[in-house]
Amino acid sequence: MSSKDNLKAAFTGESMANRTYLAFAKKADAEGYPQVAKLFRAAAAAETIHAHNHLQRMGGVGTTLENLKEAVNGETYEFEQMYPKFIEEAKAEGDNKALWSFEVANEVEKVHASLFEKALDELGSNEEVDYYVCPVCGHTHEGKPEDKCPVCGAPASKFERVD
Repeated sequence: MSSKDNLKAAFTGESMANRTYLAFAKKADAEGYPQVAKLFRAAAAAETIHAHNHLQRMGGVGTTLENLKEAVNGETYEFEQMYPKFIEEAKAEGDNKALWSFEVANEVEKVHASLFEKALDELGSNEEVDYYVCPVCGHTHEGKPEDKCPVCGAPASKFERVD
């Protein structure tokens, strides 16, 4: 394997470690272990630094215009190709837990692609808008949601504003 292949593998591993450690921190907090949760969050922050270093070195960060185009392509691939395949496999296996996860992610990826396309169209306008994320399924809403999540039905009051 080449160094570029190794950077990609390392980026994937560090990214997964970051997300895993954040999930572990949430669980440790819920179980009353704030110090362990803090350690998991610290390690997750370090893994993010590693991932960003690897991504930069493999040329994975371009201009904002290039990054928006890459984001649209990635999100579109997920909802047009990746998740439909995963959904069918989960249905065939009767794995309803995986099926739910894939179905909600698929719906949310459509929203992400649309939001990135809008950002591409409006690049440079500097219009500021707030985004809110459903903590259950990840649905991303432009502006404060007034009702329930259109993907999973969670109350709008549960949405978290992203800065």
